Amino acid sequence: MEVARERERERSTRGRLDVPRAPRRRLLPEYDPDAFGRLSEEIARFLGTGRFIVWMTFVVTVWIIWNVVMPAPLRFDEYPFIFLTLALSLQASYAAPLILLAQNRQDDRDRVNLEQDRKQNERSIADTEFLTREIASLRMGLGEVATRDWIRSELQELVKDLEQTGRMDRDAEQTVTRTGGPPPGM
Repeated sequence: MEVARERERERSTRGRLDVPRAPRRRLLPEYDPDAFGRLSEEIARFLGTGRFIVWMTFVVTVWIIWNVVMPAPLRFDEYPFIFLTLALSLQASYAAPLILLAQNRQDDRDRVNLEQDRKQNERSIADTEFLTREIASLRMGLGEVATRDWIRSELQELVKDLEQTGRMDRDAEQTVTRTGGPPPGM
């Protein structure tokens, strides 16, 4: 009875877009792509080190020496070393895709960093242009502002004018007192 209701509910919601689909069962196991990517990067980093080359050389050397020097019953790989070739091929067949996956992840990170750098550069350019315009407007505004030297020169001219006017007034007073009347031009 419950199975029939469940099937009926599935049929009624199958064509609707507002109801999420039930997850399908998959044949392959589920995995976290980021965790797998991080693991592949760690493996690729190890494969690209001198430590890996030293260990690999040590293992291959011991392998060959063991299978050449030891008595026949203790050998596990005879002279053409087919088993060693198989092991190295298997290691290479797994290492290559892991290295490519790590490189793809690094390319994605580089692309994101490049985009962030580009945006930062655009903001810096915009800020620089804004500051340039502001400095230019300040310079234009300062051209209209009275500077200390300009005010000093204007005051000196006023003092000279006042002194000249004062002399003229004194001369006019002296003339009035001497002649008894105003000067002819007044």
